[in-house]
Amino acid sequence: MRDSNNIRQVEKLGVDMIGLIFWPHSSRYVGERPDYLPTKCKRVGVFVDATTDDILQHIADYRLDVIQLHGHETPEFVRSLKNILSTVNYQLSIIKAFNIAMAEDFEQTNPYEDLADYFLFDTKGPMVGGNGQKFDWGVLDDYTGSTPFLLSGGIGPDDAERLSLLVAQPSSLHPLCFGIDLNSRFETAPGMKDVQSLRNFLKKLRHNE
Repeated sequence: MRDSNNIRQVEKLGVDMIGLIFWPHSSRYVGERPDYLPTKCKRVGVFVDATTDDILQHIADYRLDVIQLHGHETPEFVRSLKNILSTVNYQLSIIKAFNIAMAEDFEQTNPYEDLADYFLFDTKGPMVGGNGQKFDWGVLDDYTGSTPFLLSGGIGPDDAERLSLLVAQPSSLHPLCFGIDLNSRFETAPGMKDVQSLRNFLKKLRHNE
C-alpha cells in the first residue's frame, strides 16, 4: 500500500500486517514514503532480489517489522541477511515467498528451514506476484516442513466461506497455515484497497471465530 488515507482505513479493520512493495517494476511500487504509515499493525517491506544495502536502507527509512523476500534469494543470502540484522540489533521477521503449482514445488523450501521465520505460498504465474489466481490448495497436504506459512495467490471475496474454516479450525486447511495474504482481488486499482470489500470479508471470517 502507498496511499496514506487508504492505509489508515485498512489499518482500522484490525489487520495484522500491511505490505509496502519496494520492487521498482511492480505496479504497486512505493517510490515515495507515504505521509502516514501503520502504527497498530506490522509494516512489511516486500523485496525482489534486492541488495542487502537496499533492504537495510528501507528498514531504516520505513521502520519495518517484517521483510518479505519475493524473488530468487538464495539460502546463503538469507543467512547473511539474518546475520547482518542480528549484528545491527534489528529484530525483524523474515518471510520467504515461493511459487507453488504442484507438490514437488515444496522441495524448494527445504534449504530455507531455520532461515526464514515464515514462508509464503503464492501461485506460479507470469508476474512475480499479484497474478490474481489461486493454486490448488489441496497440494498443501504435501507440505511437510516445519516453518509456518501464509497462504497467498488470488484470494478474493468469494473465498470467505471456505477460509472461515481456517479461522475457526486452523488445522482444517493445514496446521502450519497461520494467515492469509489479501491483495489484488481486493483492490480498486494497483496499491489501492477496496476497504468495504475487505471489511465484509473480514467480518465473515471473524463471525466464525
